[in-house]
Amino acid sequence: MVMESYIPRLRTLYDETVVNGLLEEFSYANRMQVPRLKKIVVNLSMKDAIQNVKLLDTAAEELTLIAGQRAVITRARRSIANFKLREGMPVGARVTLRGVRMWEFLDRLVAVAIPRIRDFRGINPRAFDGRGNYSLGLTEQIIFPEIDYDKVSRISGMNVAFVTTAQTDEEGRALLRLLGMPFAN
Repeated sequence: MVMESYIPRLRTLYDETVVNGLLEEFSYANRMQVPRLKKIVVNLSMKDAIQNVKLLDTAAEELTLIAGQRAVITRARRSIANFKLREGMPVGARVTLRGVRMWEFLDRLVAVAIPRIRDFRGINPRAFDGRGNYSLGLTEQIIFPEIDYDKVSRISGMNVAFVTTAQTDEEGRALLRLLGMPFAN
């Protein structure tokens, strides 16, 4: 259980440095106009889960370890005959992080996991959606230190979506850059 009085390191950085930097850069009239991080959604889907549901269970357990919060199994919304997929079949896992867990996950992602990516040259700065939200694709779950490499049965990728209150992509990019996200030049 996370203690309520605990303030994560990145949250302190946001309050003390990032807000002032964004106030200067975009010349907001009020501190409440400064963009902030609302939530982080980590999504994992497996096409092999159609034949073997046990793979999805282990992937959901690994996602739970990575996020620090229990993963929810997602199911197919509609049937697709070409993929042998029926409506309601389990196809993935998802975690929505807010508050303390969100800041802790972002800290581990930026400080520990991303530097462990092989041949890393920076994150794509153009993966914004037009409203200040950012999507990041990770190809391996083994970059996180919580995952024991010897116990991994299958390497799977995941999508990480950063939802912000920014109005434009430039504001969202500046927010994530000041929080330590290593964008490519």
